[in-house]
Amino acid sequence: MKINDESPVLLALLDAAVDAMVVADHAGNILRVNKAAATLFGHPVEDLVGQNVRMLMPGDMAVQHDGFLRHHLETGEKRIIGVGRDVEGLRADGSVFPLHLSVGRADISGEVAFVGIMHDLSRRKAAEEATARSQRMDAIGQMTGGIAHDFNNLLTVVIGNLELLEMSETSAKSGALISDALEAAEIGADLTSRLMVFARKTTLNAAEIDLNAEVSKAVAMLKRTIGAHIAVEMGFAEDLWQAKVDATQLQTAVLNIALNAQDAMPSGGKITLETRNMQLDDTYVAQEIGIDMGNYIRLSIADTGEGMSAETRTRAMEPFFSTKPVGQGTGLGLSMVYGFIKQSGGHIAIYSELGKGTTISLYFPALVDSTSARAASSDAPEQHAGIGTGLRVLLVEDDPMVLRLSERRLESLGFDCVTATTGDAAWDILQDRDDIDVVFTDLVMPGELSGHALAKRVAAEMPDLRILITSGFSENVLRGEEESHAFALLRKPYRQADLAEAFRALLQD
Repeated sequence: MKINDESPVLLALLDAAVDAMVVADHAGNILRVNKAAATLFGHPVEDLVGQNVRMLMPGDMAVQHDGFLRHHLETGEKRIIGVGRDVEGLRADGSVFPLHLSVGRADISGEVAFVGIMHDLSRRKAAEEATARSQRMDAIGQMTGGIAHDFNNLLTVVIGNLELLEMSETSAKSGALISDALEAAEIGADLTSRLMVFARKTTLNAAEIDLNAEVSKAVAMLKRTIGAHIAVEMGFAEDLWQAKVDATQLQTAVLNIALNAQDAMPSGGKITLETRNMQLDDTYVAQEIGIDMGNYIRLSIADTGEGMSAETRTRAMEPFFSTKPVGQGTGLGLSMVYGFIKQSGGHIAIYSELGKGTTISLYFPALVDSTSARAASSDAPEQHAGIGTGLRVLLVEDDPMVLRLSERRLESLGFDCVTATTGDAAWDILQDRDDIDVVFTDLVMPGELSGHALAKRVAAEMPDLRILITSGFSENVLRGEEESHAFALLRKPYRQADLAEAFRALLQD
């Protein structure tokens, strides 16, 4: 049997495999690929057959590939054969992603063939990075708590002795020096107390509160201190559940976040505070924001400022990390908020895009009867299963984990999914294909075409296509986007029922 024979058994095995499989000849030219490989790399099956496997590799790896292959064929040394390893793959849209590759060799009728089996590691890598961040924050917290505790003891001795000196000293000059030293020591004590909040070593005075009322008090204080170039808006849910929270720490958290937002808007802008009941009985939402399922109150504080880079978002809650000039901040504002929310049993999520703004959401466990919460929850997932039957959706999302998650969610609604990781790649797909029924895109995307720009171009040139935009930004910020009101909007994170309802409304228009 020749290795390029059309074997029905081979084809059936290839297409039945969940992982991507590629069969290549001795020169690396692709003879067979299965559907999983075509989906993984974003190429149609027919476009892969006959091409060299180098097209599936980033530049550095592609350059070395022929040398590795030639070395094996000439020496028989099995550097890449029979050994699984983590490498990177190159998708059709130019994005690079992590994958696990294992290569096997087959000698059939005197011909050499290689079989590559590949598994996408994007979700695993994202989970590992999230775990590493959490572990780093815990380690920093433990270290910070210990240091702060020791400094508090030292400062207690320093302040006590200075006070005794102040009472006994009669010289005006010495008294002034002692007073300055006491003030500096008290600033140090305040600094260590804030470190203790981050380390979750302080005792919270938690009580059942009306979160809307307490946030309103913080906003009243904020309006007296914030610059006239900053507008403050509120959108509070009227039926907000009760929560058990330290009211003082809550107000401090609101002020910290809002004042950081003001610094991100030197030329003016808007801060929006919103509250909402969140029933996280959907495993998709829990996976997306890394929080246990349950009933929460979400407080979102959004700005229209400069936004954060990916690195800044990752480190934003570490103590002493600051993007402000030296002398203009301690870098403890968000770290205090992080400590407070974690000690309250809640969760903090940051959504930010450079040039667009930032939305910081605080999730507080709600004090609500579980029976009534279940009664209020949306329809069962099975009732939404057929919404997308017979329809093909173009999913546009640049975050690999969210892309995979969203693809599963859409497929569970019955949609056939085509994916793109940039607005530019999505437009190219729309130019090449005429079988797309709906475009579902994130608002802010890399490349020349943002999600909003893509939606505008689609609306202008392909008016029959339905468009749904999603974003982690606050609703008020989203509605402030120029002309964004023309498109249906879905706020991240959303439940499966919310997604289904958004598509139901979109398709019934």
